[in-house]
Amino acid sequence: MNPLLQKFDTAPFSQIKNEHFKPAFLKAMEDARAEIDAITANKEEASFENTIEALEFSGQQLDRISSVFFNLNSAETNEEIQKIAQEVSPLLSEFGNDITLNEELFNRIKSVYEQKETLNLSVEQNTLLDKRYKSFSRNGANLSEEKKTRLREIDAESSKLKLKFGENVLAETNKYQKHITNEADLDGLPEGAKEAAAQLAKSKGKETGWMLTLDYPSYIPFMKYAKNRELRKELSLAFGSKSFKGDELDNQEIVLKIANLRHERANLLGYETHAHFVLEERMAETPEKVHSFLNELLEKAKPAAEREFKQLEDFAKDLDSIDQLQKWDGSYYSEKLKQELFSLDDEQLKPYFKLENVIDGVFEVAEKLFGLQFEEVSDIDKYHEEVKTYRVYDTEKNFISVFYADFHPRAGKRGGAWMTSFKSQWKKDGENVRPHISNVCNFTPSTETKPSLLTFNEVTTLFHEFGHGLHGMLANTNYPSLSGTSVYWDFVELPSQVMENWCYEKEALELFAKQYETGELIPMELVQKIKESATFQEGMATMRQLSFGLLDMSWHGADPTTITDVKAHETKAFAGTNLYPDTPETCMSTAFAHIFQGGYSSGYYSYKWAEVLDADAFAYFKEKGIFNKEVATKFKDHILSQGGTEAPMVLYKRFRGAEPKVEALLERAGLLKVG
Repeated sequence: MNPLLQKFDTAPFSQIKNEHFKPAFLKAMEDARAEIDAITANKEEASFENTIEALEFSGQQLDRISSVFFNLNSAETNEEIQKIAQEVSPLLSEFGNDITLNEELFNRIKSVYEQKETLNLSVEQNTLLDKRYKSFSRNGANLSEEKKTRLREIDAESSKLKLKFGENVLAETNKYQKHITNEADLDGLPEGAKEAAAQLAKSKGKETGWMLTLDYPSYIPFMKYAKNRELRKELSLAFGSKSFKGDELDNQEIVLKIANLRHERANLLGYETHAHFVLEERMAETPEKVHSFLNELLEKAKPAAEREFKQLEDFAKDLDSIDQLQKWDGSYYSEKLKQELFSLDDEQLKPYFKLENVIDGVFEVAEKLFGLQFEEVSDIDKYHEEVKTYRVYDTEKNFISVFYADFHPRAGKRGGAWMTSFKSQWKKDGENVRPHISNVCNFTPSTETKPSLLTFNEVTTLFHEFGHGLHGMLANTNYPSLSGTSVYWDFVELPSQVMENWCYEKEALELFAKQYETGELIPMELVQKIKESATFQEGMATMRQLSFGLLDMSWHGADPTTITDVKAHETKAFAGTNLYPDTPETCMSTAFAHIFQGGYSSGYYSYKWAEVLDADAFAYFKEKGIFNKEVATKFKDHILSQGGTEAPMVLYKRFRGAEPKVEALLERAGLLKVG
């Protein structure tokens, strides 16, 4: 019996074998096709209920199977799962096209859409109708048969290329292992990081020594603290050259193919570029607005960034006679300079950020703001023993959500941090079906002598992903495709980024920042230093983010067909934002998973865009009190629970009373004074 084809609430991970996936996908697609056929065969005149709602609630088993499978392919993959992904992705792409290119179905949708003024629909129903009509018209429903065929070919090829891109990056990350046998090579590295490196070496079958990898918990401390400049250089070049070595894991051809296929697809659909196509359904609306936004911030940030870089260069020269600051020097000397300016470093802070305490802290912040209670449980099936499972309730003990949390690196887990869901939220037949939400991260693991102690950056990452999680957990809409994080891509980062602000506030830190051995509360002078150092090198950090946004737009906001050299193109895109000398053997695009594997193509700018929203939103909390119930309830009612039911700016103005001001971001970043 195939567990994926039975009705299940929480995913039955322990019963699922890899061989269950493909048959489950095939059967679920067959069932979903039958549901679509029933809609198109209906002899009654097309209505909102028998067409739009019927389509919305079709294919639910397929959605569940997809979420289980693709979440595993990100968090607990292996060669067999990757092979299945290569097989089923084109089938799913074809299935999606079978729906959006189904003429009879589109005619019924169009018929309802054309009557919408007379239908007396709710705001949410109107949004669903608009979204459904646009998803068909924007994905080829009006194309000729010949163009529809080409669209299918493009989508099938693109889905395989994106998977291959990610597989190559993961394989490159796992491939690099530096076995250190001379302890002097680790000079400067904190004891905790050394112990973790020794533990890693043992786990890799080495009897002695220390192991360095390109996973963040190994890579970042080494780049930040290790005195050995040659080794920092080696690691930096290994990290920066992922899938850029001209071997079987090289992504250069894949990058060019993906960019060209996206451009061709956009042209087929009548758009100038992929960015024109994507941004039509974003708050930013056009590539021109994105460029204008990025360049405005660049103008403000660049003078500050150049000043900060000069300060860093002078500091490195005075300290170690470094004539030319390189990329592998940045973290190391920035950390030293930060210690000198603020007497603050991550090693001082880490003892106050034991992972379990930070988890309790973020839960308590959620309770104070939104009345949520998290109960850890052991009766929910999980895909790996490290995963923690929770049931979430409100203050009246109403069930809100299932929450999965998966915090440490593994060979089968891709790098970075993300939120995802195993089940959406919706309302039907009088029932409010609650969501199953997951946060996946790659934090510093515990060692034989120390628990998992987080860097401050890891603390903000945990709060960030948890903000996405809240967006999913507190969803309260009628339709799954409008629920939770199903919002415009440049609005989706608001709930996550706004949550990071609590990490800098004394009132919030007092809830969880306790010394892991003594229980002593974080000293207030450290809290003050955290706040003071929050804008340290903010100009450089802003410029780095803007460079990524500009690189994304360079691939997707212009015709890529003339690009033949990935590195040369990237160098040109980075020209206005470079501070460090270029390293010819590295290339970002070949490992830029956000835009070539994830959903951020033409959307990387949205991190900065959402920073404007989050700075403005948090200014409101600050004004009224960071745990002010009235503001928190407004945020929950008008932002978190509403998903994509209305235009983001309408929702934001309902919460805030006005549009966001870019000055809030510039002021917080300290760029108003220096820009």
